[in-house]
Amino acid sequence: MTTRLNQIATHFLSKMSDIHLYTAQTPNGIKISILLEELGLPYKTTAIEISKNTQKEPWFLEINPNGRIPALTDTFTDGKPIRLFESGSIMQYLTDRYDTEHKVSYPKGSREYYEVNNWLMWQMGGLGPMQGQLNHFNRYAPERIEYGINRYKNETRRLYRTLETQLKSSTSGYLVGDRCTSADISCWGWVAAAKWAGIDMSEFPVLDEWVQRMLKRPGVEKGRHVPTKHNYEDIQKLTEEQMEEKAAGTRNWIQASMKEEAK
Repeated sequence: MTTRLNQIATHFLSKMSDIHLYTAQTPNGIKISILLEELGLPYKTTAIEISKNTQKEPWFLEINPNGRIPALTDTFTDGKPIRLFESGSIMQYLTDRYDTEHKVSYPKGSREYYEVNNWLMWQMGGLGPMQGQLNHFNRYAPERIEYGINRYKNETRRLYRTLETQLKSSTSGYLVGDRCTSADISCWGWVAAAKWAGIDMSEFPVLDEWVQRMLKRPGVEKGRHVPTKHNYEDIQKLTEEQMEEKAAGTRNWIQASMKEEAK
């Protein structure tokens, strides 16, 4: 009876929603589209061209004053619009409000609920920022600074070891409890981009198995290609020289954007 009531509640809530996702093809961006697909929620998408600084335009800053993707709007329970920004905040909102069947979450107040939050905050404060800095120094900096590369590469490897250890102790193959949760979803896009960051996944065999396990989920497969094609398979085939060539074009607009933001 409880399961049926939860299903009815989920259906009713999805009908009340007016979710609009503003995103780009980045590890942070695909977290939200994957979660939305896992929850089976209808949503609209606007692709943000970060290379053209669309995220700095006044209309977008009304949604996220920090000028970063992803961001999301919805109709709140009072019938008025609500804005969400920061990927972790968006994920908490979506699971708290819409995951009444606990497809990718646990009941609020449970031990597992707080453990999922542990890993979500860990990703937001550690894995994303550290690997993001590794990407910058390894791919996009105007000059190669070995100290910066080594600093962030070793810290990213340490964080990967943390995930590897957690997964080794898991009986389900996921980070928390008996199911895939927003903890897994928040980390996946970053770990899937390991090769681009210069991380050798052969050092983390259990974590690599988890990447492949997540890829087999229909929600992950569909959500990772929003708003454009996810390039996990393509990157695996590239040599270091080809990745450097690919990064060169992106490097130019990143440096231009940094100069603009420094004014």
